[in-house]
Amino acid sequence: MTLSKTDLESRLGSRILTCPAGSRWTSFQLVDEFGSGEPYAWLAYRVIDSEGQTYRGNLDATGMGKVSSHFAGPIALSFDQDYEGLEKAYSFLQTRPHYPLKITELQVRAEQTHYLNDNATSTRENPAQACADQFFQVEVRDLVEHVAHLPPRVYRHYPQNQGPARLMGKFGETGVALMPQLHTVLEVRPLRALRPMLSTTSEFCALNLYQLALMATLSYCPFGQKPGEAPIHSPVSFPEQPSVGNWFGDALAKFEELWKVDPGQIKSHYPLYEDVPFSKRLEIVPFDPALYPMNNPELGAEQEHPAVVHFFDDTKLKGQSTDTQAFITHNDEVILIAVRGTAQMLADGLRDADALQVPFEEGGGKVHQGFYGAAKKAAAFVIDYLERFYAGQKLLICGHSLGGAVALLLAEMLRLREGFSYNIQLYTYGAPRAADAAFVENAAPLVHYRMVNHNDPIPSVPGSWMDTKASVYGTGFALMFANVPAGFSVFVAGIYNWTGESYEHHGTLRHFLPVEFGRQERSSILWTPGCDTLTQHAACELALEQRRGLPDRAKFTAQLFQAGNHLMTSSYLPACWATLRRWQEALESKSPLVTQREYECIENALEQITRQLRNESRQLIGRPDGYERTHQPIIDALAREVDKVHATRARLRGLHTTLVSDQDVYGSLSEHPEQLAQHLTRWQAHPENRVAEQLAMAPAAGTDIELVHGAHGYVIGKPYTLDIDAII
Repeated sequence: MTLSKTDLESRLGSRILTCPAGSRWTSFQLVDEFGSGEPYAWLAYRVIDSEGQTYRGNLDATGMGKVSSHFAGPIALSFDQDYEGLEKAYSFLQTRPHYPLKITELQVRAEQTHYLNDNATSTRENPAQACADQFFQVEVRDLVEHVAHLPPRVYRHYPQNQGPARLMGKFGETGVALMPQLHTVLEVRPLRALRPMLSTTSEFCALNLYQLALMATLSYCPFGQKPGEAPIHSPVSFPEQPSVGNWFGDALAKFEELWKVDPGQIKSHYPLYEDVPFSKRLEIVPFDPALYPMNNPELGAEQEHPAVVHFFDDTKLKGQSTDTQAFITHNDEVILIAVRGTAQMLADGLRDADALQVPFEEGGGKVHQGFYGAAKKAAAFVIDYLERFYAGQKLLICGHSLGGAVALLLAEMLRLREGFSYNIQLYTYGAPRAADAAFVENAAPLVHYRMVNHNDPIPSVPGSWMDTKASVYGTGFALMFANVPAGFSVFVAGIYNWTGESYEHHGTLRHFLPVEFGRQERSSILWTPGCDTLTQHAACELALEQRRGLPDRAKFTAQLFQAGNHLMTSSYLPACWATLRRWQEALESKSPLVTQREYECIENALEQITRQLRNESRQLIGRPDGYERTHQPIIDALAREVDKVHATRARLRGLHTTLVSDQDVYGSLSEHPEQLAQHLTRWQAHPENRVAEQLAMAPAAGTDIELVHGAHGYVIGKPYTLDIDAII
């Protein structure tokens, strides 16, 4: 192609290429956003001139280099020196068996720099501009050959001039084009990423409670990869928001703060992010068919790409689907696994109702057949990932609702995996029962924190007496058993077991209890009560409205589609956020988690509950001859519940006198207070995290108090008649 003088001037800004000749020079300098070239001192560079001649050298102590006597025309500057340092994390990424990364020395240097602006937006002024004939803002991907593992480009105020590179043909395919007889300064964008802060200690902390609630909610989103199905011939991207791929493969890698984990989410819930070197982010593997044979499009349906590596979704498998969805990602410290809860109401509901107990093949006890089938599919996916990327990291697993039950079985399968000793921590939200008492006993070493919202009915199912195939139910009844307690018997299951091994909950309960005061005041506490009257409150409330133990279908259908107390975005996320805020407040004020006002309120309610339980026992004992013997198991169960209420009151007294610690709130992150303070400043800068939300605050002193109204208007501690006949 012949270019006119006008075309050349247009492309090169009035600078015309002369015939190939020597005696030309070009100088350049790499600087960070503060104008310093020291981060790039002595870095090896490669230059190719317009005739394809290669020149190599090293930048000086100020990040400056110069090529003299090259051919006329632009040159292409690039950096191809592989990282050869001693940091094990980088060495491992370069040599790992699966998806080894082409990490250059330039990348490592850029990861050690920092942004001038806290929000990572490009700078408008740089001190190094004063000594530059040309000034460009570039990224590492502009200067190296292999870029599939690097973040997408972001907006820059001074984009590089691509004109000379195009004129150089194949010699300008890699690198930044620089004009001769000029000194060019290149501001290299720091290679940093945002990472959700996660504690790696086994102890419970409010930080993980909130952060993993966000991740459990994100599991409901698609992976969002484009193109999404094999064979893929082009680079992949993750434009869909919210999506798992966009979170970890795009936005956080570009330092964008995200808050939406559900398409219908309105209120912002920002994770607590930490600023980390790009290679320490939660990874999405690269896609590069030229580098990785498993990415070859010729493999057709067997072609690997990020979506199949990080995202499990068997909803489209005809005849073999368990309608299970999960995602997994990792860095050098943690492997994060999130399992989706109920999404397809009919399919997931029928699986929830498939409550037949089957042997847990990996260990002891029996488990819920429907949940077990889903856990086996998820385990195969997770184990395949671990075989590729596990290098001693902590396993953080989370799930909501059905996903919590599946996550429990999955975690125990991994804990018992022969030849491995994974360090596992599990957080679940609103999870139903998944296994029998023998399983729960055998799985005692598994670290599991189970959060239940006060009015959530789902943790009350399946009833401890259920051991039934899904086929025995009609569709309507299957959905009722999957989503709400079936009459009073579900509540009583907590204090009165029928024949056989009962379904039981595993893990340490964390119960979110809202407390409502007069004059529209309210607060909340997160604690571990020991009595079923509180923990099965939703089931108890529903039971009080039943007749002869039979549910009203209309009410069940209404609750099925309006179960706000069970949903993540409307219930669990706000509750976890409020808990974190409340614990932060208690830490800063050096006060206990339960105020005097809350203590008196709950203590009075528990005292009333104790009187009610004892009155019911006395009434049963005082009935005609023969009646006492028939109902002795129920009388004994009521007596046990009285003892549990006593234990609950003791726990309440402990919360009322114990101060919260840094570790209680932030776990292992508290070991680095200066860094933690910086990250908290970023989180607290969002107006949503400074709002005066009552549930997130300790209540003011006062006297007119009562526990929060339940889903149907019932108040714990308010006198009521417990109709024991309703369960006969």
